[in-house]
Amino acid sequence: MTDDLLSQLKQMTTVVADTGDLEAIRRFSPQDATTNPSLLLQVAQREDRRARLAEIARQASDIDDALDAVAVEVGSEITGLVPGYVSTEVSARHSFDTDATIARARSLIERYDRHGVGPERILIKVAATWEGIRAASQLEREGIHANLTLLFSFTQARACADAGVTLVSPFVGRILDWHKARDPEADFSGDRDPGVQSVRRIYDYFKANGYQTIVMGASFRNSGEVLALAGCDRLTISPALLGELTAARGTLERRLTPGRAGNAAPPPQDEAEFRWALNEDAMATEKLAEGIRKFTEDQRKLEALLGELRRH
Repeated sequence: MTDDLLSQLKQMTTVVADTGDLEAIRRFSPQDATTNPSLLLQVAQREDRRARLAEIARQASDIDDALDAVAVEVGSEITGLVPGYVSTEVSARHSFDTDATIARARSLIERYDRHGVGPERILIKVAATWEGIRAASQLEREGIHANLTLLFSFTQARACADAGVTLVSPFVGRILDWHKARDPEADFSGDRDPGVQSVRRIYDYFKANGYQTIVMGASFRNSGEVLALAGCDRLTISPALLGELTAARGTLERRLTPGRAGNAAPPPQDEAEFRWALNEDAMATEKLAEGIRKFTEDQRKLEALLGELRRH
């Protein structure tokens, strides 16, 4: 009998759970797991978490302290369930502040250390702004591994690789959303999906130029997008889509294969080149700004929840 599609995918790609749901992680046995403010908010709203969250909130010195404590508590639990990386995000409010991002990342790593979790297990998630990429470059030099998120363009990906970051998370579904909103009658299925095309371009460029940065496709809208990227270094997938892939049968074709490295990579972009190229890409500019606002919105909701718990 043919194996389910998830089992086949795991033979060619490192599968990552895009969730803070511990039961889902136990069920699907991923290698890694990623979290973000939106996923942490979902975890915090569970009734079985209220008592522990209240305890954390009351012990914290302020709301920022409480937020990081919650993120590290959930992340530390996840490290007991996956053998690989756990991604924890720096506050989206610091997306344009290099120094603040570095300070917050160091603080998160120190918190993980107090939980007995070493830096080799953690990826600090940072928005792929110019300032975020500069922060990630410094953190990597300190031995703190970075996952550059909210990545919508080749320009962002290239700058991340030049900065020597451990991993990039190019988004797929949100790119598709942008194009569908502007051309709802177009056929974006399969290889026509602009998000899939974006990840393939990044993957091929990294492999051809000998970059060690891991490519992890993220933000999927359907299982077809996942299957179209089979063979990518990593794919971070929601529990709903992991469930679909577990239930599905068939033969999975590998779609991405690392080619032989060619010539040396071109010179890194400077800040002006990066900002101009990003500005020329309307989709990436809009989705990056929107993503930062969305994560900040969910962080504010989590702050309000923790603030209420601190008062009671």
